[in-house]
Amino acid sequence: MRARIKDLSKIVMITLVLSGLLIQNTAGQSVYVGKVGPQGKGLRKYIEPSALKKLTENPVDSIWILDVRSEAAYQKEHIPTAKSFPKPTVMSRLNEIPKDKYLIIYCTVGANARIVSKKLRKAGYKRYMDWGGLSRWEGEKETDIRK
Repeated sequence: MRARIKDLSKIVMITLVLSGLLIQNTAGQSVYVGKVGPQGKGLRKYIEPSALKKLTENPVDSIWILDVRSEAAYQKEHIPTAKSFPKPTVMSRLNEIPKDKYLIIYCTVGANARIVSKKLRKAGYKRYMDWGGLSRWEGEKETDIRK
């Protein structure tokens, strides 16, 4: 009897953990949303989708929004004013990303944005924020479909 209760307890715990992970994935939230570089704290004011939308409506030259999804995903839809820097190409294109710009980095759900953030930090970038995923975006999306 005790063995059955112990087994049942394990099953309940595993179910709870997996449910939590599923809920997090369904919500499209990365646990790294809002993580900033050493000089990126000022970007946190754009963490809410409504605040980032205002930035896209009134762009600031010193802030770049980087979409690190594939070029095809970017062409299909992206946050207005975002620049396409697919994750596999970022390190070979560092000469195109000025270190004096503030960078807001996003991908589909947040994982690749985190990976790119870490790579940029190792390359000496200090002004960035992992915004998470396009799944958080509430505004209109732009397209670059080339026919």
